[in-house]
Amino acid sequence: MASELRALAAVSAASAAAMAYARFATSRLAPGLPRLGAVLPVLALLPVLPFAFSSIHLRTISAFFLVWLCAFKLLLLAAGHGPLHPALPLVRFVACATLPIKVIDEKKKPSSSRCFAPGFVLSYAAKAGVFAALVSLRCYREAMPAYAVVAFDGAHVYLMLELFLASAAALARGVLGAELEPQFDRPYLATSLADFWGRRWNLMVPAVLRPSVYRPVRARLGAAAGVAAAFLVSGLMHEVLFYYIVLEPGTGEVTSFFAIHGACVAAERWWCARGGPRPPRAVATALTMAFVTGTGSWLFFAPVTRSGLDKAIVAECEGAVAFLEQAAWKCGRAFGSVVKLRSSTMSM
Repeated sequence: MASELRALAAVSAASAAAMAYARFATSRLAPGLPRLGAVLPVLALLPVLPFAFSSIHLRTISAFFLVWLCAFKLLLLAAGHGPLHPALPLVRFVACATLPIKVIDEKKKPSSSRCFAPGFVLSYAAKAGVFAALVSLRCYREAMPAYAVVAFDGAHVYLMLELFLASAAALARGVLGAELEPQFDRPYLATSLADFWGRRWNLMVPAVLRPSVYRPVRARLGAAAGVAAAFLVSGLMHEVLFYYIVLEPGTGEVTSFFAIHGACVAAERWWCARGGPRPPRAVATALTMAFVTGTGSWLFFAPVTRSGLDKAIVAECEGAVAFLEQAAWKCGRAFGSVVKLRSSTMSM
């Protein structure tokens, strides 16, 4: 833990310095090749930083934020597009570049009280409880049927990302007054693949792929080509992320997974544009989730399970859950001591 905290501090400092340089350099250059040349050293540095972590989770999450999201935001900045802009205050620029943060329009700023509403807190408390239960039940995974294993792994990934990003959102909101870009919107209710990938699952990814890949390709080759290109780039970037997990060259399975889904999304759009009939909502949701889990079992999870690193990932989760339990216990004891001290002081 101590070594990972030191690595986190070093990576955070290096990232902040690199983003400060990018802001300074791009503020003095016109969009296009001059800006691109200025940010190339930063783009070369970002892929190196995640290797500072030995933890699979920290290495992969930092790669997702820096190697994918941050790099794409810098490329958009070089082209003169948002969400980054040299006029942003330095702290906002660094945060928006290195984290999935969007600057809030004060006129549209949501009420912060919603984040502490009982329903909101209970929702995430329930998700945390389910995640802890999944980690504890992981020892029974080998005895599960194949379809249950995929559902189990999918729920594990979903809850892990949801909880991590909710915690980061609370920190960003408190320190910067900024919101994290939405990550999930109940993906288990998706009624089509387009609904699942475009509006419900991992929404930070389509937020950067639309302006950087989909729209330029669509303008030249049409909507179907734009969809195919966006899914292909997503597949290639997932191959990069999987490299940070298994530390081995990609096999192409993850790219194939996204290529298949891209072709199916394009086919869905073609069918809907021609007024083709659609199944009832419940049936559509069941079919969508079955297709995602089936192809995920076949292609998406294969590199991790084949390498055996799924066991290491679970061990890290168990350690994190144990650490949080101890921290909660210590906080509870400290709070009880404070209450007891105040009670005794008031009685005097």
